[in-house]
Amino acid sequence: MSPFADYERYDALGLADLVRRRLVTPAELLDAAIERVEARNPLVNAVVMKLYDHGRAAIAAGLPDGPLTGVPFLLKDLTAALGGVRMTRGSRFFADAPPAAADTEHVRRLKRAGLVIFGRTNTCEMGLSLTCEPQLYGPTRTPWDPTRISGGSSGGAAAAVGARILPVAHATDGFGSIRAPAACCGLVGLKPTRARNTLSPYAGEGLGGLSAEHAVTLTVRDCAALLDTTRGPGAGDPYVAPPLARPFLEEVGADPGRLRIAWTAAAPNGARVEAESLRVLAEAVRLCADLGHHVEEGDPEIDRAAVGQAFLTIATANTVVNLGSHPTAGRPPRPDEVERVTWAMAKLGEKVNGADYVRATQAAHRLGRQMAAFHAGRDVLLTPGLATLPPKLGWLDMMLDDVDEYWRRVFAFSPFTVWFNLTGQPAIVLPLGRTEGGLPVAVQLVARYGDEATLFRLAAQLEARAPWFDRKPPLAA
Repeated sequence: MSPFADYERYDALGLADLVRRRLVTPAELLDAAIERVEARNPLVNAVVMKLYDHGRAAIAAGLPDGPLTGVPFLLKDLTAALGGVRMTRGSRFFADAPPAAADTEHVRRLKRAGLVIFGRTNTCEMGLSLTCEPQLYGPTRTPWDPTRISGGSSGGAAAAVGARILPVAHATDGFGSIRAPAACCGLVGLKPTRARNTLSPYAGEGLGGLSAEHAVTLTVRDCAALLDTTRGPGAGDPYVAPPLARPFLEEVGADPGRLRIAWTAAAPNGARVEAESLRVLAEAVRLCADLGHHVEEGDPEIDRAAVGQAFLTIATANTVVNLGSHPTAGRPPRPDEVERVTWAMAKLGEKVNGADYVRATQAAHRLGRQMAAFHAGRDVLLTPGLATLPPKLGWLDMMLDDVDEYWRRVFAFSPFTVWFNLTGQPAIVLPLGRTEGGLPVAVQLVARYGDEATLFRLAAQLEARAPWFDRKPPLAA
């Protein structure tokens, strides 16, 4: 008989409540998650490092009494250092890196919340894609259609949660790497405000401040509860996010009032937005109006040309530094040790000088000021989550020889996400729609800098009116 057959009826807070009431044990939840990894992972290739004994040892040692005690959890194979466990960054070059000496502060906070870490999820090499198809581990597939991508770079996390292996999983977002996978796999995906979560003790910021760490989840309330457990600065952080009025979980279900919502389908790079994305955006606009909000079309006046160029300058320069950070190799990689796009990005980064980098960061700050002006009269901006449906595996190929063509494809697929990494604003995708064939289709909600609270209030309203929790992909139906 399967361990705890009702496992998939609950989100993370629901499972934690069962543990708290002694209706199920953490060991039973872990067994249920492991059973699903063994049965479903061969179809999606989400979990690339099985740490079952690590999870069992944590339970045996006694879990802290936290808001998510006993809930199984997976870490992305990037950014989140776990003491005594290696991290490959999805790269053949880093595959032999020694285990981390200690946890990051983010991981320490996840453990204090009572989460049971039992594996690592697949990611693209160095997080440089919006798909998850590394040469090291092979491609991850969306559980909704195994011929299509799960998104990236948190594609393993999203595929695992989408396949109902577990209700929440760790993820990071440098140019859409939480939101694109969440959209591909039918999940909630929030990129928090810049510096809402610390990168202590190993980094002050990621990707020049563009990168944020959080999770993909099945429900809005899990997204809020998890952020409550990890938010806050670390010692020595270079900057911090604005303070909160109250915990994020208290915003879920709170009355948002009559919000001023603008919507746009115009991508900053002029990318074509496909019909399914436009249809679901229009449905979301009508739903917001039906909820009593003031909704109107409003395309922000921003320096559109700066979006892609600023990102690529910052990303290429950071690639040079990241490839030089192997803890024992003592050298950068050779061309045959990394994927072609990674190598090409590093070569471009070697040409970036100090003035170029300063101009790129100033462009990002200028975009932030422009969006702040836009939000002076609007509470929320609504956009498509993605411009297209998840493409077939192999289209966003990091083994392409033409790095310019590669990035053209990336931002044809997801033109709306990197915009808000540059501005630092919180942005959340919700799986409000689906195609006739059953593929999830998402919309993105963006709030002013520091205002995740408004996003949680509105997202919870939309979730209540157009719920998605009971939608399951074929392999979990």
